[in-house]
Amino acid sequence: MSFDLVEGGGPARTASGPVIEADDLRVWYAGPTGPVKAVDGVTFSLRPGEILGLVGESGCGKSTLGRGLLGLLPDGAARDGALRFRGDDMLTLRRKEQYQLRGSQLGMIFQEPLTRLNPLMRISDHFSETLKTHEKGLSKREIEERSLEALRVMGIPPTRFKAYPHEFSGGMRQRLMIALALVLRPAFVVADEPTTALDVLVEAQIIRILHDLRETYETSLLLITHNLGIVAEACDRVAVMYAGKIVEIGPAREVFANPQHSYTRELLRSTISLSTTGLNFIDGAPPDLSDPPSGCHFHPRCPDAMAVCATRDPVDRELPAGTRVACWASDLRHGTVTLSESERAPLQKEEIALADEA
Repeated sequence: MSFDLVEGGGPARTASGPVIEADDLRVWYAGPTGPVKAVDGVTFSLRPGEILGLVGESGCGKSTLGRGLLGLLPDGAARDGALRFRGDDMLTLRRKEQYQLRGSQLGMIFQEPLTRLNPLMRISDHFSETLKTHEKGLSKREIEERSLEALRVMGIPPTRFKAYPHEFSGGMRQRLMIALALVLRPAFVVADEPTTALDVLVEAQIIRILHDLRETYETSLLLITHNLGIVAEACDRVAVMYAGKIVEIGPAREVFANPQHSYTRELLRSTISLSTTGLNFIDGAPPDLSDPPSGCHFHPRCPDAMAVCATRDPVDRELPAGTRVACWASDLRHGTVTLSESERAPLQKEEIALADEA
């Protein structure tokens, strides 16, 4: 395997072809009662400079997908399917080759920056360690110049370069995490809830920074978040994840304006805005991924559930507007499937309980 490098260690920016491609990707954990399908047959790709928002409730597999793309999985976890970076197969790489890609080519922005920054190390030491690990041969002057440039892009003055992590506010610590992830100029970055616990003004600053980075370096970004407003503001496309599967993916404007999957509609109904007069919520909770429901995994909670939803997996179909969705109710609305009268019958709560027991 080989990757073209430019000055600074990042990959050469090419307009052709996707940066990252997942095809029927699965991530499995070993569980006490059997394997846990945390990511179950996910397919998507990202072009250079594209931002994809990944949304869904806690426990749906979003963070596992992000870590699985970078190979940051604990012992006992496994991946299969297909995963390609710049066209090269990621799943056949040895551990050392994966390590060499992370940082220089693949980046990660973690939530909770205080748990990722060493409280005994100055910020300058964090940058020095990162650059020396991945770009051997840099002089002390080059390391300082690269580090200060990354801080400048994040809006952090050079006077803070020798400070310790505890001397920064929460918003500035998150900017430091972004700067550390991007000082090596990777082609693809996973941002796992980078605006968690930040106020709305700092959130807006972080989103603006992500936009600037996309324009400057053509960095592709997977943005994992619970905040649908951030996705609408910052992302080109949105993927909605439920029970380890992407149930709907498409242009952000299209998905928000015309959601096709019942779960997507329920998520959007549950958001709060200035015009909200009452609280909406999705009844129940995401399923146990070691033993998910049969058929469509959302059917026990779905207000549109039909008899077919409890027995048959929905087919992933692409719609004319560019959205891809796996939902029997959507198929019926668009006339892409023919169902019998018994299959179209609304699924009653009693039937749902019986189907789950079966």
